[in-house]
Amino acid sequence: MPFLPYARLLRLPNVFTAFADIALGVCVAVSLSTTVADANFVLRALLLFAATGCLYCAGMVWNDYFDLEEDRRDRPFRPLPSGKISLKTAVGIGVSLMAIGIGSAALSGMRDGYWRSEGAIVGGLIAVAVLLYDARIKRTPAGPLGMAFCRCLNVLLGLTLIEMVNLPWSTRLHLAITIGIYIVGVTWFARTEEKRSNPKVLRAAAVVLVIALIVALTVPTRVPAGTSSVFFPYLLVAFGFWLGVPVIRAIRKPTPEHVQAGVKRCILGLVALDALLATVFIGWPGLLILLLLPPALLLGKWVYST
Repeated sequence: MPFLPYARLLRLPNVFTAFADIALGVCVAVSLSTTVADANFVLRALLLFAATGCLYCAGMVWNDYFDLEEDRRDRPFRPLPSGKISLKTAVGIGVSLMAIGIGSAALSGMRDGYWRSEGAIVGGLIAVAVLLYDARIKRTPAGPLGMAFCRCLNVLLGLTLIEMVNLPWSTRLHLAITIGIYIVGVTWFARTEEKRSNPKVLRAAAVVLVIALIVALTVPTRVPAGTSSVFFPYLLVAFGFWLGVPVIRAIRKPTPEHVQAGVKRCILGLVALDALLATVFIGWPGLLILLLLPPALLLGKWVYST
C-alpha cells in the first residue's frame, strides 16, 4: 500500500501544529506542580496527543470528501479524485480516526481514582465543529471563524490536563483566543490560494495576524511577575518578521505560488507561536515545542500542506 497518497490525504505535515497546541497545554500544566503530581499525568498527555492527531487527520479526510467535486475540477492530482484512494476507504479512515480521537480524549479524563469529563466534551465538540466546517461552514463567509473555533477547542483540549481550580477560565480563553485570531488570519489569507488572490483581502488577513500577535503580547499579564521569559516580547517581534516575509511577498505578487508559500509559513508558524506562548509559563524550555518543526518540514518536501 503506497504511503504517499495516505500522507497527502491526512496532510501529515500539518498534524504537528495540532500537537503543538497540546504541547502548550503540557507546558502550562508543568508550570503548575499540583497538576504534574498526578500519577497519570504522562499517560493523559499522551492520550491528548493521540486525540488531537486523530481528530486533525480525520478533519483532513472529511475536507477532501466534501470537496471531491471541486477537487475533480481544480485539483485532480489529489488522492480521492485521482482514484489513488477510494471514497469508501476514505470514509472508513475518517470515521475510525474520529472515533479513536474522541475515545482518546475521553480516556484522558482519568485521574487518581476518578474521571473528569472535560476531555470527552471538548473532544466531542471538536469532532462536531470539524464536520460542520468541512461540510458547510468553510464555503461561507464565516469559514475563517469556523476554522478558528476548531483550533480554539484544540487549545482548550490541551488545557484539560489542568484542574479548573488551578487555571482560571480567563487564562484558558486568552490562550485559545490568541491562537483563534491567528487562525482567522491564516484561513482568510488562504481562501483563494489556488488562483490569483485579491491583494486587499490578503492585506486584511495580514492585519488580523498582527492583531493576534498583539493579543499574544498581553498573555504575560496572566502569570505572576518574573515567570515569563524576559525575551518573550523580542522573540514575538522576531517571529512577526519571520512570518511577514512571505506574507508581504504574496501581497505584492498575489499569485498561487506566492500565496501558498505564505500560507505554508503561517501554518507551520503556529508551532512557533505555541512555543513562544509556552515560554510565558515555563520560560525558555517552552521553546522545545519547536522540535515539532523539523519533522513537519521534512514531510512537507513530499506532502502538501494546503
